[in-house]
Amino acid sequence: MKKFYLTLTLAIFTTVGAMAQVSMDDVNTGTENPTFDNNLKQQELNADYVSEGELRAARIVKRKEHNTIDFSANLHGSLTAYSKSWQASGDNAVTILANINFLHTYKKGKFTLTNNASAKFGYNNMKTDLGDGVQKGVWFKNVDEIVLSTAPQWDMVKNWTYGANVKFRTQFAPGYSARGDKQKGAQRVSNFMAPGYLDASLGFTYVLPSEKFPLKVNLSPIAMSATYLEDENLSNRYGVPEGHRSKYEGGLSVQLDFDKTWGKNGWLRYRTTAYSFYGWITDLSAMAKFEPAELEDGTMSKYEHVVPTVRWENTIDIKATKYISTQIYFQLYYNKAEINKLQVSSMLSVGLTYTFKNK
Repeated sequence: MKKFYLTLTLAIFTTVGAMAQVSMDDVNTGTENPTFDNNLKQQELNADYVSEGELRAARIVKRKEHNTIDFSANLHGSLTAYSKSWQASGDNAVTILANINFLHTYKKGKFTLTNNASAKFGYNNMKTDLGDGVQKGVWFKNVDEIVLSTAPQWDMVKNWTYGANVKFRTQFAPGYSARGDKQKGAQRVSNFMAPGYLDASLGFTYVLPSEKFPLKVNLSPIAMSATYLEDENLSNRYGVPEGHRSKYEGGLSVQLDFDKTWGKNGWLRYRTTAYSFYGWITDLSAMAKFEPAELEDGTMSKYEHVVPTVRWENTIDIKATKYISTQIYFQLYYNKAEINKLQVSSMLSVGLTYTFKNK
């Protein structure tokens, strides 16, 4: 035990001596404001997020505001068949008629662009006597027309616009004067671009401010009417002089358009277009118009007046169901340069129909 106390006493004195030998110098700590360098680029972030689907939907809505599309297609036909033992007389007959109409209107601000494309094509097949007791079913074209038109317009004053109107008409296939197995050569009376018509005009359009009577009246004091004849077998037809492929006339034109739909589902639609062209520029410049002509009473006239060209089309669509409709078509056409007779065409057909409108 004495050794333990002795050892503890020595350890205490050794520690105290060591502590007595350690001294602390005075430390003077001054105050200093630290500075920091910020080398990071700052960029503002927008918390709003628009998905690609929302942008696409907005573009579709904007296009729909500026564009109006009206498309319709009809396929009508009839089939009549009799057996050889049928007691009453009758001939087998097949009739097919296709009709397509596309109307596009673009409007932005004071500018409006109207584009129209329509096509009609009809064939029928009936038994025909080819001579020597031979009878055969022959296909014969009875309806054929292509129409393309465009009309850029600018708003002028209330219900009035000014601009241009260009329309082109021709047909798909050759047409013949009679049904037979030799439908070529001398029997041909029409073909693609024979004739082809181009009507262009500058003028003013008045739109009647009434939804119940949507009438448009176009008055064009400057107009041009051209006739093309690209088939050599049809020379000196449709008012084109022999040896020429085209004829141009200048004058004025008037056109009336009416398009009205009735019923909640548009079961009845009536469209009509009346167009008239008077070639007064050709009238004044063509010397042939001043040559004397013998009248019915035997006297000679000093001046032969040019009769205006008139074309009046009427289409009535009656929908029985969404996909079945009846169409009534009537056309009146007069062009003295082609034939000094009134040309009339009418048609009644029933069949399938398809209609699309984006508004």
